[in-house]
Amino acid sequence: MPLKEKVCLSIDAAVADIPDGATIMFGGFGGAGFPNNLIQGLARQGAKNLSVISNNCGTGEGELGILFKNKQIRRVVAAFPGPGAKYFQEQFDAGEIKLELVPQGILCERMRAYGAGIPAFFSPVGVGTEIARGKEEREIRGKRYILEQALGADYAFIRAHRADHMGNLIYRKAARNFNPIMATAAKFTIVEVEEIVPTGELDPETIVTPSIFVDRVVQAAGKRYV
Repeated sequence: MPLKEKVCLSIDAAVADIPDGATIMFGGFGGAGFPNNLIQGLARQGAKNLSVISNNCGTGEGELGILFKNKQIRRVVAAFPGPGAKYFQEQFDAGEIKLELVPQGILCERMRAYGAGIPAFFSPVGVGTEIARGKEEREIRGKRYILEQALGADYAFIRAHRADHMGNLIYRKAARNFNPIMATAAKFTIVEVEEIVPTGELDPETIVTPSIFVDRVVQAAGKRYV
């Protein structure tokens, strides 16, 4: 049986079938590793009523900012919305967007748990604070814990440095951040990369995300793939 072709010829083609109401994870942290080309493509495509999962909520019109500006997002799960998230802040203050604020480490672990098939876990983070509101609490070995649910999504939009035609991925420095975890926690993962190389050219020891977690790859910068 031939392998599924995962390479898309354009950003717009890669996001063309994203439906209204989808839940999407977006990689990136502190400006590094954001799938900015896919985000811009989604802004052009126009899907609405999105639920998004991201460490932060954009800087001006950058990163997720353009989606907030277009009012494509109705709900966000984030660890640090950020002082530069102008459009998010305006809509949140107006009651137009729902926010679930999650401690950064817990955000990572909830996604990792989902990818590992773990439905929930107990954590001491946030006990006795607003974070714990409505969550089950237990005392384990004399310490208080709250129950955190695993976190998955319909789609993950991530950025990697290089990919092969099968969808094996390697990352560049800090751009690795949330991207590999999100690839495991989504039903469908779309990746923008700087370069796509023939299968077999990547050193197996450098591959971080194996192809089984990747559904679609598109080149956004660098040399054209062969």
